[in-house]
Amino acid sequence: MRLRNLGLFSLLCTAPVLAEVDFAHEVVPLLQKHCVECHGGEKSKGGFSMNTRALVLDADVTDTEKPDRSLLLELVLSDDPDEKMPPPDKGKDALTPDEVDILRRWMAADLPWEEGFTFAEDRYEPPLKPRPVEVPEGAPGTNPIDLLVREYFTANEITPPEPVSDEVFLRRLWMDVLGLPPGEDARAMLSASGRLDRDAAIERALGDSTRYAEHWMTFWNDLLRNEYSGTGYIDGGRTQVTAWLYKGLLENKAYDDFVRELMVKPEAKGFIGGIKWRGEVNASQTREIQFSQNVSQVLLGINMKCASCHDSFIDSWKLEDAYNLAAIYSEKPLELHRCDKPTGQTAKAAWIFPELGQIDPEAPRDKRLAQLADLMTHPENGRMQRTIVNRLWDRLMGRGIVHPVDAMGTEPWSEPVLDLLANKMVESDYDLKAVLKLILTSRTYQSKAVVRSEESGPYVFRGPVRKRMTAEQFLDSIRRVTGVWPKPDGKAFKGGAQGGQLKAVMDAHGLKDWDNRPIRTVFAPRDALQAALGRPNREQVVSARPDLLTTLEAINLANGPELSGLLKEGAKQLMAQPDPAAVIDRLFLEALTRKPTTEERMIAEALVGKPATAAGMEDLLWMVFMLPEFHYVN
Repeated sequence: MRLRNLGLFSLLCTAPVLAEVDFAHEVVPLLQKHCVECHGGEKSKGGFSMNTRALVLDADVTDTEKPDRSLLLELVLSDDPDEKMPPPDKGKDALTPDEVDILRRWMAADLPWEEGFTFAEDRYEPPLKPRPVEVPEGAPGTNPIDLLVREYFTANEITPPEPVSDEVFLRRLWMDVLGLPPGEDARAMLSASGRLDRDAAIERALGDSTRYAEHWMTFWNDLLRNEYSGTGYIDGGRTQVTAWLYKGLLENKAYDDFVRELMVKPEAKGFIGGIKWRGEVNASQTREIQFSQNVSQVLLGINMKCASCHDSFIDSWKLEDAYNLAAIYSEKPLELHRCDKPTGQTAKAAWIFPELGQIDPEAPRDKRLAQLADLMTHPENGRMQRTIVNRLWDRLMGRGIVHPVDAMGTEPWSEPVLDLLANKMVESDYDLKAVLKLILTSRTYQSKAVVRSEESGPYVFRGPVRKRMTAEQFLDSIRRVTGVWPKPDGKAFKGGAQGGQLKAVMDAHGLKDWDNRPIRTVFAPRDALQAALGRPNREQVVSARPDLLTTLEAINLANGPELSGLLKEGAKQLMAQPDPAAVIDRLFLEALTRKPTTEERMIAEALVGKPATAAGMEDLLWMVFMLPEFHYVN
């Protein structure tokens, strides 16, 4: 167990310290007095943390053979006010000769450090295994999420948000589940009875397997670093998982099978294989270490990037943990490198949660990966279960129960809600759509969205957060309204290392011809507009795209050639209809799931002109597609 403060030092004194310096009574008080304020706890000014002995060694500021030549003593004894530590301009006292002597003796004794001690602050320790959830009593049929959230609101004295209108709900549902605004057939559910059957709408959206798969390809492409061309493909240093991924989403593959296949199935090896970079690379960017980083981040919500260079000073993971996990994938002995310097220590293939079982380090790689798949999908591995349901909540609600979603060691705003969702997934045989349905049918999801704001202090949940469209949602929505879809790129129907994304779709559906089917943006090459709107190049794992408008994005939305060309072509398509003036109502309904207000109609009619002109129609498209109401999923 870690010892975290001086109040516990009496426990340390029962055993002798085998050094010429007393760590507990000399070194710790000195460091707390002069150093820890800037280089301990959550702070690491200049990239230097003194939380653990390993971090002090990593910084290369000490010299245990010749302490007087160390950078640490050089800075402590410096006469230069810009270099001296502690900084005199901060009102800090210089070390006394006796204190300097303590540092000197500490280094000469090889930096003795009591086992388990850290200057790091107490951190939330997430549970590993699943936990039962006690749901408060409520009316029969009440969604358990709502019962837990009601209890949370009461405890935090928060007024629950009002439910959204049927029109807003339908658009939110279609954008979140299918990535498109509801079409005429979906909107017919609004007018059939005067009131939307929300449960039926949810069933219909989740049952649209094709559009569901097309939309969620964006989410998984980002997480699995899957792209159709780019770095690594030319020389065989990277492989796609497109065909395997699309088919799995189309069939709603059980998540435990999905994860298991990522570890062992040849069609999915592109994820664990990472990218073979050209030339010399940092030790933390080898394919073995990428494996450790990516598996940890995507499936467990653990940041191993810090720990793959040195012991992490943001959580408890150590260099040895990162390398031992990497050794599961490695086909040769893997030497640990600390800050890109070899240590002489060889990694031993090992799983990071031994409570669930362990890897046989002597087994061949395929066997080790199969063992890892079993451990990752172990019924008691609540970490994997909570990580994926938290990602789903984040996608639907605009912010994870744990935030950021890749830092699952962070305390959630509601442990019961997180555990409830994780348990639901396991109880439904790892059916991700079942988890989505539980969220979608809750009053919590169907409530009015709040606008994202700067957080000061602990986060307090107040309801769904308004979300910006992804690049793919934005462009697909415009194309859905205008009927202008992209043409397939030259490699889309071919096999081989690059391209083939539309061939994968055709194979999954058993199609022989594409037959002018609409091509969703997720299957189109990334262009300058998509890049400006936040679509990544996927050379790294991406779990969250930028939420704030950038200058580059504003320029592209104002006069970028790609968007201008799309709207110009869209105006021509709409002008070809028998009654261009009737387009106004349809345009608002298709884009916003509502009719224009009286004022909007007057402006729209003035823009289109009488008779209607292509230029006027183009102006109308700009007006509607630049509305914040269109850009956001409210």
